[in-house]
Amino acid sequence: VQLQASGGGSVQPGGSLRLSCAASGFTLDYYAIGWFRQAPGKEREGVSCMSSSGDYTYYSNSVKGRFTISIDNAKNTVYLQMNSLEPEDTAVYYCAARSAFFGTTSSSDYDYWGQGTLVTVSS
Repeated sequence: VQLQASGGGSVQPGGSLRLSCAASGFTLDYYAIGWFRQAPGKEREGVSCMSSSGDYTYYSNSVKGRFTISIDNAKNTVYLQMNSLEPEDTAVYYCAARSAFFGTTSSSDYDYWGQGTLVTVSS
């Protein structure tokens, strides 16, 4: 069972990145997904989550209107499209899977974690 996060990198403010989280060893059809981030010196923060059906999504106020979570069930992969990036978005981003219908922004609720991918927003 593994989650593999990718897609991080360095961008200028206002730029975009798409993070991917590919699952192997299990199907995401039955798992809620969360995206978290941890900036240097700060606690891990839940920024978005999606129900196992894909019908319900949540975004933190800090990313609402700029980030979009989505899933490609055929590829068993979840995405986080990040637009209008700001320096404050700089962090290591993690995906996580929870064996439940609803996602949450509490890291302790999740069963599986990806390894993290670094996003740096700087001019």
